[in-house]
Parts: sequence; C-alpha cells; structure tokens
Amino acid sequence: MVVGLVILAVITVGVETKIERSLVDSSGLLDASLLGWQLIYILPVAVLTNDFFISGFWMRTFASKTDRDLIMGVGIATLAVTCILLLVGVSGLLAAWSGAWPGNPPQEGSIALFLLLEQLPAWVVGIVLVMVVSLSTAAFDSFQSAMVSTGSNDIFRNRLNLWWIRAAVILIIFPVVVVALKSPDILQVYLISDLVSASSIPVLVIGLSDRCYWWRGLEVIVGGLGGLLTVFIFGTIYFGNAQDGANLLLLEGGLYAEDWSVFGM
Repeated sequence: MVVGLVILAVITVGVETKIERSLVDSSGLLDASLLGWQLIYILPVAVLTNDFFISGFWMRTFASKTDRDLIMGVGIATLAVTCILLLVGVSGLLAAWSGAWPGNPPQEGSIALFLLLEQLPAWVVGIVLVMVVSLSTAAFDSFQSAMVSTGSNDIFRNRLNLWWIRAAVILIIFPVVVVALKSPDILQVYLISDLVSASSIPVLVIGLSDRCYWWRGLEVIVGGLGGLLTVFIFGTIYFGNAQDGANLLLLEGGLYAEDWSVFGM
C-alpha cells in the first residue's frame, strides 16, 4: 500500500504540479542556513533513536531466524524509509515553488504535502486519503498490540489470561483518544518522544555489546534520566534561567528554532 501510494503521488504530482520558476529563487529554500545544517544531524538522530522505542520493530527483530535475515530486513526497510522520507520532504519544496504553500491565509509548513495534494484531481485526493487513513490505522493496530504484549511480558510475565489481554487491547484505545484530543499539537508529542529516545537509547545500546555484560537495567534507567537532566542543564545555561531550560524539555519553541537550542538539546 505504501508503494502504491508513493507511485500514485509521484506520478500525479509530476504531471499536475506546475513549478513557478520565480518562486524558486525568492523562496530561499535552496540557500544554506544554520537550521538546514542542524537538521542534517537532528532528523536522522531523532528518527533512528525513536525507532528503538517502537515495539513492533523489536517484535520483527526477534522473529528473524538468523542474523542474515535481520540484516537483510533492516537494509531493505532502511532503503524504503529513506526513499519515502525523501519524497515527502521534497513535497514541501514543490508546494512552496508551485504557490500551494504558504497559501492565503498562511498555513503551517507541516501540512505542505496536503496543500500540494489539494491541487490534484479529486479522484487522486480521494484515493490518497483512503490510503493514508488505512496506513494510519494499520500502524496504530501494530503499536496497540505491541504495547499490550510488552506489558503482558515485562510486568506479568505472560501469566494473564488471554481474555484479559484482549480486553486490554480494547481499553487502551480510550486513553489514546483522550491524548490525541487534548494534545495542542501532535507534532510536539512526537518531538517529546524523540527527545526521550535520543537521551535514553545511547545508554541502552551499550548493553547490547558483549563486552558490557555487566550493564543492567539500573544503569539504563539512571543513564536515561541523566540524559534528560543534561538537557535541562544545557537549556538553563544556554537561556540563562531554569524556566526556559524546563520548556526546552517540552520543546515549547518547536523544532525549527533559529538558534542552537534544539541542536544542543
């Protein structure tokens, strides 16, 4: 489905989107900038470390019969994800150069892809919407099952009755919906999870080495909390007050800051 969505979007955008060459230079998107160089580091680290927290990936990892199967699967997935992220990112450039973004009134850059798709024929928009919703629900289904399975294994050691597990899969929907409705910005939720993963995953990876056989759960927990503490300390020193240092933990200013705060974080 993902491949079909990419092929459909690429073909229709290539045929229907008209680039205004005057907007290419005036947009300044091809010029070097501090934020652009920072994102070359920030985004790969955020995506890579956040994947370590996705239980569905670990389930597939442990399902691999051999290391060769695991390496092959990771390689194929990395190539596919890289291509998809590249195409989605380029859609922002096309939206700006075609005049679809920022629009009137100006819209957030996070919806540039949908502003670009809005210019396509209605039948294409309809198919894309159906496919995007299907992909979202499929991903949610995997995350939902993985969370319950992880809790059943780590907390109850798989001693719960199967019907309790099935009930938990249903009940977990309600807090997820509440968080989705109450969150001021879903992107901020993702950014906070990226911060937690970037602060915690390095100490977790240390334990995967045979040389660090003595590395246990306590070290990982203390190291992860220490990583978050260093973000607060950095923010306090950088901004000169503890309040802004605490706000940096919540990424109140967003990802696209025109200073070194997010990069240092």
